[in-house]
Amino acid sequence: PTSFASERLARQHGIPVSTLDETPELDLAFDGADEVDADMTLIKGRGAAQTREKIVAAQAARFVVLVDESKMVTRLGTKFPLPVEIVPMAAAPVMNVLRSLGAQPELRMGAKKDGPVVSDQGLWILDGMFDEIADARHVNQVLLNTPGVVDHGLFIDMATDVLIGKSDGSVEHLLK
Repeated sequence: PTSFASERLARQHGIPVSTLDETPELDLAFDGADEVDADMTLIKGRGAAQTREKIVAAQAARFVVLVDESKMVTRLGTKFPLPVEIVPMAAAPVMNVLRSLGAQPELRMGAKKDGPVVSDQGLWILDGMFDEIADARHVNQVLLNTPGVVDHGLFIDMATDVLIGKSDGSVEHLLK
């Protein structure tokens, strides 16, 4: 499972779960996305599970993304912030890096508790609000080279299929 919450929900409903230790290679992984562009690059992470989701997607021969048409964008970063999972002590330096990339960073705060959102890995989530992400590969590289960044919600060249549910009931299939 890609999060503690999804694992718990699956077990509650009698759905068998496995770990990557038990099943390191996957035939197929399904997930949603917050934004998808025409190149099938994604922003994921509103649930703060983007690092685990990326690990699972990378182990799958096919990674199928299911979205409705409202998630399709011309430019990434126009509807949702980019989640960046960080070591807590790196918050200020990583916020400066996000600013240098054109984002307005915010520490994601818990809705039903005091303090920041803590990922299943015990890390904090910064949300980088961009007007748009013009060069996802550049943002990816800069963030991954920033000390204290564990990972982020850009999924580049990972989706093999995107299924887009349309308001008329039809489904559009993008395929790499």
